[in-house]
Formats: sequence, structure tokens, C-alpha cells
Amino acid sequence: MALIRGKKLIIVFLLILGTFIYQAMSRALLEDSIYGHNYEDNAEKEKRFNIFKDNVEYIDKVNNERNRTYKLSVNEFADLTTEEFIATRTGYKISSQPTSPKTTFRYENLTEIPMTMDWSEKGAVTPIKNQGHCCVAVVEGVTQINSGNKISLSEQQLVDCVEGNDGCNGGFMDYAFEYIIQNQGLATKENYPYQAMDGTCGQQMASNIVAQISSYEDVPSNNEEALLQAVAKHPVSVAKEGSSRGFMFYSSGVFTGECGTNLNHVVTAIGYGMSDDGTKY
Repeated sequence: MALIRGKKLIIVFLLILGTFIYQAMSRALLEDSIYGHNYEDNAEKEKRFNIFKDNVEYIDKVNNERNRTYKLSVNEFADLTTEEFIATRTGYKISSQPTSPKTTFRYENLTEIPMTMDWSEKGAVTPIKNQGHCCVAVVEGVTQINSGNKISLSEQQLVDCVEGNDGCNGGFMDYAFEYIIQNQGLATKENYPYQAMDGTCGQQMASNIVAQISSYEDVPSNNEEALLQAVAKHPVSVAKEGSSRGFMFYSSGVFTGECGTNLNHVVTAIGYGMSDDGTKY
């Protein structure tokens, strides 16, 4: 019995030691300020550390589960709760204006669809933008496909100038496309640079047009085949739910985690295909 107790004591000691080392490593990661976060006092730092530790435990748990087609990793959101992430990093807002249902879809008879598509490989995707104003990304893609010119356009122009949307607090994609048509195009990001805050519409900068669209169309909702047809022709702006911790810490692979229907985030669909394990994306 003494020997068994001794083994139990050793095991318990190792577990405690392992937990201590894990917490120390987590605290070191946070205190190193690897993402440049500064806290106003020790109480705030301790609060953020506990949130950070909980998120790291979640990330490790998911990554250690078998049959996952994706991986998570620590990123700049790791000291935020999911509620804080939703409040500060999502912004899609459904239009309050009634819309007339459309009975036609321009690509509905498209039959010659490639097995895979990656518009980034075809040069139609500019570098990823923080909080990605995806209407800009779509216009950039269409411009490159039609003209061969790869231009980084001004997302700040949409933040400042689109009526009906709420600047950095989010908005509705169709309003942005309507503004681009009415303004007869967008300026470059260089001429109308991103400020990461709401501003007054700079009419002079906004008039320095380099890319235009003449129309836009909504892909029929709840129709994956229609979305496939559209993405086969060019990048597409897509609303999705961005509230889960899985999405918050997504790092690589085909995301098959929790994803509901409370649309609050916009991304750009730039392709499709099948992964090595046979998972379609």
C-alpha cells in the first residue's frame, strides 16, 4: 500500500507541476504582449489573462480531438470573450429596406464549371484586409478579371461615403455596391487610405476613380449550386455567422465547426475545391 500511495503522490505532484508549467507558459505568452496589447492596470491584466487561459484551453481541446478537418491557433483575439469579439469584430447588418424578389439569376444556366477554383492563384485577390470590406475585394477581383489590372481599392471610401450603413460599425453589402455604381467607381487605397475609424466622405479623393462596376446581383439564398456558379465566374461577397470560438481562432484546414444562421460578418468567397482527405469546401 505504501508503494501505491507513493505512486499516487508522484502522479498528483506531476499533474500539479504540469498545470503550474502550463499556467506559467500561458502567462508568459500574455505578458510578452506578443500582439501589442497594453492593459490599464493589474486588475485588467489579470482579467485578460484568465480569458486568455480559457481560450488557450479551448484551442488545445479542439486541436487534440480526432477527425477534425481544421486547426485553431492563438491570435490577437485570444484575450477577448466571444461576446467582445462579436461586438468589436463583426458588423454585417441586414437591410431594413424591403427588396423585390428576383426571378432570374445570370449564371443559372452555367454548366461548364471547373472542378476547382482559386481566384488568388489567378491574381484576382489583393492582400487580405483587416475587417475586410468585402465589397471592395469583389470589385478588385472583377476589375482584375476584366482588365488584367490588379488594384487595391479604398475600403475607407465605403466606410465614409456609403449612406445607410454605419461606417466601422458595419452595414449592408448591397448599399455599398449601389454607392459604387452611383459614384461611378472607387478610388485606390493609396489615394484614399484606410484610417480604421469613421470619417467624413472625402469627395475630392472619392472622385479619383480607377475602377467601376455597372451592376450587381444577389445570389439566390440557400442555394449552394447558385453560389458555386457565381464563384466560378468571380469572387463573391458572402454574409455568414462569425460568432463561434472556432471561427474566432481558425487557423488552417477546411472549417467544419459550429456555424449558425445569425448573419453578422462578411467574407469574400474566392474559390472552392476538395481537400486531400476528400472534404469539399
